[in-house]
Amino acid sequence: MNPTSPWFALQTKPRSEKRIVHLLMQKRYECFTPTYRQKRRWSDRTVEISLPLFPTYVFCRLNYLLMGKAISTPGVIKIVGFGGKPAEVDVKEIDALRLLAESHFTREPWSYLPDGTPVVVKTGPLTGVRGIIRQDDSHKRLIVSVTLLQRSVAIQLDEGTVVSEDPDFNPGRALRQPESDLAFSLLSRT
Repeated sequence: MNPTSPWFALQTKPRSEKRIVHLLMQKRYECFTPTYRQKRRWSDRTVEISLPLFPTYVFCRLNYLLMGKAISTPGVIKIVGFGGKPAEVDVKEIDALRLLAESHFTREPWSYLPDGTPVVVKTGPLTGVRGIIRQDDSHKRLIVSVTLLQRSVAIQLDEGTVVSEDPDFNPGRALRQPESDLAFSLLSRT
């Protein structure tokens, strides 16, 4: 697939993300499904499993001319969009998610945070990643959002990670305004 093609979010049937990624990769699409690790306890053992950070969604690099092959893949419900038109996922959000997936940092799904103190990571494997910082009890978390899906991921940062305020970063600005102002105003109300 062309590395200049835009990224899109494909909505999938529940618990079929891995299978769909496999099928799409056979069709030569570049796909990405970020995951996190979670411990599950059964009566006789505890197992650590890998789960999708964004259940029922797969990110895929698509060419506008070849979207039909992707949408016809068994298990794909639709391409996320507005007013019947597919909406691109900001490449900076995908790049940030890819860095998170490659890092050793603990990550987990998080409720969407459209506002907060915007920061950029200055050191370590996440250098350049933008997000919102949250400090609770003893943990410093970086919240990275996918604006199109209105979902976020929290990453527990190491004590030595340096972040600085980023007044130019606005997570809501990453959302591309659809052709229809009505669709955008309806989206803004939710």
